[in-house]
Formats: sequence, structure tokens, C-alpha cells
Amino acid sequence: MSVDGLTVAGRLGERYDEVLTPVALGLIARLHRELNGRRLELLEARARRVADLAAGGMLDFLPETAHVREDSSWQVAPPAPGLVDRRVEITGPTDRKMTVNALNSGAKVWLADFEDANTPRWESVVEGQLSLLDAVNREIDFTAENGKSYALKPDAELATVVVRPRGWHLPEKHVIVDGEATSGSLVDFALYLATAGRRQIEKGLGPYFYLPKMESHLEARLWNDAFTLAQDFLGIPRGTIRATVLIETFPAAFEMEEILYELREHSGGLNAGRWDYMFSVIKSFRTRGAEFLLPDRNAVTMTAPFMRAYTELLVRTCHRRGAHAIGGMAAFIPSRDEAVNQVAFAKVREDKTREAGDGFDGSWVAHPGMVELCTEVFTAVLGDRPNQIDKKREGVQVTAAQLLDVASTPGQVTEVGLRSNISVGIQYLAAWLGGLGAVAIFNLMEDAATAEISRSQVWQWLHNDVTLADTGHQVTRELVERIADEEIAKLPGDPAEYADARATFLEVAVADHYADFLTLPAYDRMP
Repeated sequence: MSVDGLTVAGRLGERYDEVLTPVALGLIARLHRELNGRRLELLEARARRVADLAAGGMLDFLPETAHVREDSSWQVAPPAPGLVDRRVEITGPTDRKMTVNALNSGAKVWLADFEDANTPRWESVVEGQLSLLDAVNREIDFTAENGKSYALKPDAELATVVVRPRGWHLPEKHVIVDGEATSGSLVDFALYLATAGRRQIEKGLGPYFYLPKMESHLEARLWNDAFTLAQDFLGIPRGTIRATVLIETFPAAFEMEEILYELREHSGGLNAGRWDYMFSVIKSFRTRGAEFLLPDRNAVTMTAPFMRAYTELLVRTCHRRGAHAIGGMAAFIPSRDEAVNQVAFAKVREDKTREAGDGFDGSWVAHPGMVELCTEVFTAVLGDRPNQIDKKREGVQVTAAQLLDVASTPGQVTEVGLRSNISVGIQYLAAWLGGLGAVAIFNLMEDAATAEISRSQVWQWLHNDVTLADTGHQVTRELVERIADEEIAKLPGDPAEYADARATFLEVAVADHYADFLTLPAYDRMP
């Protein structure tokens, strides 16, 4: 595994050499040396934008890229094998049990998530890649502690694997090149491409990716350069890699066409990453008061005007350029309580019906139990067609003002919502620090994106002196700390077990300085 200038600081477990191959590590070193400087510059550009917005600046469509938006002639590459029909996609972490269940679920695509649904524990990073390698080779199985066995259905058509690497902001402290921590994005990308991804090519598919949390077309350009460099390094034809971009940051909503343009040879379309989008709205304008103040998280639906503008623009943009438009996630987890299930299934059906009617080509679910419902809804619209890219939505015209119209979102800020945010945030961080990135809480699948909303709302309400509509109390640090203790007291186990999670949550929810991502200080606490 020796590569000049590269050190693997993490533990080397059984079979790790099947992923940490000389070729994969050599690719990481090459990507780091050629691209990491630009990555850091782009992260600095994010910080400058936040400072500009805090000083009264505003987001808008870029005048310098108007020629890209106005040129009607360019299109992205046609859909790749295995990505033509994407009517239902299931998301989840890359542990062996989830890998088997996702591939067997009947979904068309499985989003193998190294980002929001995973944790960056070294064991998760490498063993998740081993799960994918075994899955591609149809050699994966799993036996739970209760003796229940999980295996791939023999001869069944499995979901197409699409890997979501970590975002540009996350480092990988266990892989060091020339004395520097590497990019989690590039490590996840290189390990998959050089191992299981190449096996996918042999099987007539390809190495496919979901790209998270980008904020500009220049960040998409960096990914495109990484694809080109990696394909040349491995001797793979250019255009073999395909990537779907999650439009899940507020700035990226103003650069959708430019992002498609930068990736057009490698593009798999765009996805409406609704949860991170809400987080980014708060993050971008967190100091601007009532104009960008969101009500309780559960009160913000996809019919809110600013969310409606975002999804309408996404579908129109994708279909204008021949790309797939993929809808947001249904986070509901089926319960033993049938009354709860009936209400939740009705809401999910309504949500997916709206997406299919708006022209989306598919949508996400978080649990195998929701695959059938999502498939049924989209098939009712698509019929035998694999997608509805031909539905151009040319009449849709979305302005910057509509995207920015957060103030008209109905709903209130309540103590019920504050308590929910605090409880969810602490419970999630307790699981995350223990190695779990996706956790069922209150019948919803919570991941890093939903936890980010929870802590960001608390920070925004606290630092904008919000008064709770149901109690009349002002949100203060003392109130947040008291509620944190009260909510921890309701949880199973010893309250001391939640000490690290409580401390981490308060660090990112009430401190004067707003941490860009809760996973950064949490990663510092992780071995």
C-alpha cells in the first residue's frame, strides 16, 4: 500500500487492503496534489459570501454567466445505463444490512451515502467501501445478533448503486498526503472509483455519484476536473463517470444551469435536497432577522412559496437541458402504530403525487417500506415511460425574488418546535458520535441534514431574540440549556450518556460563533 508522501493513519483491519489498494491510494495522492489548493480557495469563497450576506448583500442570478443560461443549444450527456428510469431511489448508509435491504428493496437506484447518513469514523469509511465492493460482486450477506440473515435475492435486478461522497468541507484526517489531511470528498470518490466503480464498468454500468452541498458552479467545475483527472489516471474513457448534483444550498439554487453546464459531459441531473436546502436558507441569512426567519421545522412544507419556486425552477432547468430532475426524500419510517402509519402514508402520497405532477422523474425514500408507494405514484404518471424529461415546463418563470421569499412561509415559532429541535439534535449527535449516521427518531429518519436544521433554527431564534408563540418566552441560552436537560431526562438510559452529545449540540446551537457544519466539531471529538 506504499505511495510516496501518503500515510494511512487509521487502523488497518481485515480486508482493508482490498479497498486501500496502491492504485486507489495513488489516485488520492494525485487528486490531493492537483486539486486540494483550489478546494480550500473555494471554501474561503463560501466564507466571503456569508460575510457579504451578513453585511446586507443578496443572492441573485450571476450576470457573468448569463450567456450560459441564455444559450439554448447545449445539453447534458444522455442518461447512462442503469440511470434511465429513476422513479424511486432509496437512500441510506453503507453498512452491510442496509446495503442488502436497499439493493433488494425494488427501488431503481440506491444512494449509498457516505455523507449525511454515515459517520466519518475510519471503520465506516473503509468498511462501507467493502460493502459496495461485495455488493457489486453479488457476494454480500449479513447476519444480525438475533440470528436473522440478510442476502441479495438470487438473479433479481438490483438497484443501481450511486455513491454520495462527503462534501467539500469535510477533511479525512486518517489519510495524509505530504503532511496534509486530505479531502473526505476525494477519498470517498477515489476509493469507490478505483475498486467497486471499475467493477461496475465491467458489468455494463458505471461509477455513478451524487454530489452534495455544493454552493457554486466553480465547485462543480472542480468536481468535473476531478472526474477527468481520475478517468485519465485509470485509463477510463471520459464521460464514463456520471454525477447527479444535490441542489441543497441556497446559493446553488441561483446557479443550477451553470452547474449542469460545468458537468455536462458527466451530468446525471439535479436533485431537490430539501432538508439541507432549508438548513442553507437559515445558514445563509441567519443574522438578517424576520426577513429570513423560518417557523418550526415541521411547519415548513414543500408548498411554502420559496420552496415551491425552488422545485419548479429545478424541474424546468433539468428538462430544458435533457437532464433528470429527482425529488426530495420522504423521511417517514413505518411504525407499529397503524394510526400513525395511515396519516404518514397519506402525507407521503400527497408529496410524491405533487412531485410527479410537477414533472420530477423520480423521488427519494428513506425506508424499503415506502418504495412501493413511491413507485405506484410515479408509475401512475409515467406509465411505461422511464422518465418525463420531455415535459419541458417552458411556462415556468422563477425570479430571484421568488426564491428569496422566505418571509411569506406560514407558521410560528413555538416551544414545541424548540423542544423538538433540541431533542432531535441531541439524540442524533449521541448516535453520530457512536458511529450511526442515520437514526429513527419520532418515526422519521434523521440524518446530518435534519440535525443541521434543528441546531440552526435554535441558533437563529436565539440570536434574533425570537419570542415563542405558544408560551410568550424569549429564546435564551438559559432556556435552551434547561430544555436540553429536561429532554435528556425523558430519554432512556443514564443522562450522563448524553454528555458529549449535549456539549456538542450546545457548541453549535448557542455559541456566539456559528459553526458552518455541526459535523466539523463533532468530527474533532471522534477518534
